[in-house]
Amino acid sequence: MMRTIQLAIADAGYAAALRDALTHSGPWHVKPVDPPDPKLPSVLVVDEPAFARLPLPLAHPERVVLISRQERESLAHAWEAGIVSVVSTDDPLATVLLAIMAAALRVTRSPNGSVAGGISPNPVGVAASIGPEIKSFRSKHCKLRQ
Repeated sequence: MMRTIQLAIADAGYAAALRDALTHSGPWHVKPVDPPDPKLPSVLVVDEPAFARLPLPLAHPERVVLISRQERESLAHAWEAGIVSVVSTDDPLATVLLAIMAAALRVTRSPNGSVAGGISPNPVGVAASIGPEIKSFRSKHCKLRQ
């Protein structure tokens, strides 16, 4: 299955290196865009200038990978927008690829690209059990001999 990645990065050299790495690592359809279209069910890989042009609030922030200088102000904006994947311009391309792959896993196959449970694998309204499976759970005491 071919997955679309919208690439909105101003640095042409970095964008070309990332596009090349993506095309060699999987079934990606890399689409250079300016500006990115958050309405499409795809991963958005953006730098800080492209992120600044995105309309807020983001409908699907889990699909955005922000490539940032890791400065306090830009990280705060990403946090407030709900972005879960932020990588540095100094990170190796392998790290950036992992962030993109993780975002691609969060894009569902539904036509509108909505994610039922956000970043949780559980559908909305299904709570994960945190208690023991066995109802007759009792702690056991250990005796130590001296």
